[in-house]
Amino acid sequence: MASDKKVKLTLVRSMNGRLKSHQACARGLGIRKMHNSVTVTDTPENRGMINKISYMLNVEEA
Repeated sequence: MASDKKVKLTLVRSMNGRLKSHQACARGLGIRKMHNSVTVTDTPENRGMINKISYMLNVEEA
């Protein structure tokens, strides 16, 4: 995975009532509110956080 690749993330499920570590992953990725999109670089660190909370996200290659 090259670091110049980007991934667009959209939060589609609420963070309310989720595990603290899952909420921390969403915050770490820069996600603040539902249905707002953020674009992050496709690094192994970010990919790990995306995989951990994939059930809450809509992921698109950007």
